[in-house]
Amino acid sequence: MRQEPAPLTRHLRVRRERGHTVLEFCGEIDLAAAAEIAPHLDRETGRPGARVVVDLSRIAFFDCSGLRLLYRARTRVLDRDGYLLLVCSHPLTLRILRITGLSRLLPPQPTLDAALELPEATSGPV
Repeated sequence: MRQEPAPLTRHLRVRRERGHTVLEFCGEIDLAAAAEIAPHLDRETGRPGARVVVDLSRIAFFDCSGLRLLYRARTRVLDRDGYLLLVCSHPLTLRILRITGLSRLLPPQPTLDAALELPEATSGPV
């Protein structure tokens, strides 16, 4: 039985899985949530060679603040020779990712297992 880690904030859980750092966003990701998440995100994406997965499977709402978090995380990880994978199956969030073009830079995977099975070079060009 796997024990779920305690959340760092009410909007973020961080855990290690199969050699990756999984950042699980929860609830409504808006400006206030982004302010809570950002310091933890920066710590996890600031490590050289970081292997990060952002999991959006537990979100209920996602606005441009969340998009900024994703883009910032991707940039920080790639600048340090790491990679970032994205998990998302929420139809409205997928639509936002497509419309903004972020889905080309971070192709969303439907499940955490699917993301963890991908090769490392899926974060897209800078």
